[in-house]
Amino acid sequence: MINNKLKSKDRGQVGIGTLIVFIAMVLVAAIAAGVLINTAGLLQTQAEATGEETQEQVSDRLQVQGATGSVDTNDEIDEINITVTKSPGANDINLNNVTYEIVTDDGVETEVLDSDVDPDGNDDIRVITAENDDDSVITERSDRYQITLDDSQFPAEETLKAGDTALVTLTTAAGASTITELRVPDSLVDRDAVSL
Repeated sequence: MINNKLKSKDRGQVGIGTLIVFIAMVLVAAIAAGVLINTAGLLQTQAEATGEETQEQVSDRLQVQGATGSVDTNDEIDEINITVTKSPGANDINLNNVTYEIVTDDGVETEVLDSDVDPDGNDDIRVITAENDDDSVITERSDRYQITLDDSQFPAEETLKAGDTALVTLTTAAGASTITELRVPDSLVDRDAVSL
């Protein structure tokens, strides 16, 4: 008859080995869980930042209310006035951080708007209606600002003639762009200003 009884010494060794393997598995699982939690936290942070930036690029944009042109003595447009406000859902927009781009048949001109008055008394940004008329930050949807671009800011410093078109792009600091196509009427004779 075979004795299947294990000695108590053998049973103890098997139990310790199993315990060591179990502890090792628990440690490996804990380390893996820590790595997964850290990675998930990092991905969540990046996803939130990307979502916020994407939302700003979509919503933090200017809305063009209208555009007019001033006609000079040569029956050409030498100044463009664009009335803007912020789009629905947009945060405050600082017009000093807005980049404009004008594309005409004569070329392309890109620059940043400037509300500081130059020695000739000109500035790019004028307040039409706002609670604080000393700044250039659109804080309310009811605020209206006028962006003025004269012929020195046009491509090749050329005026716009009757029948010309100009594509104006206004890009906020968040990267949201508003594109407006301006069309000069076919006749500018005996006119001081026209709607574009």
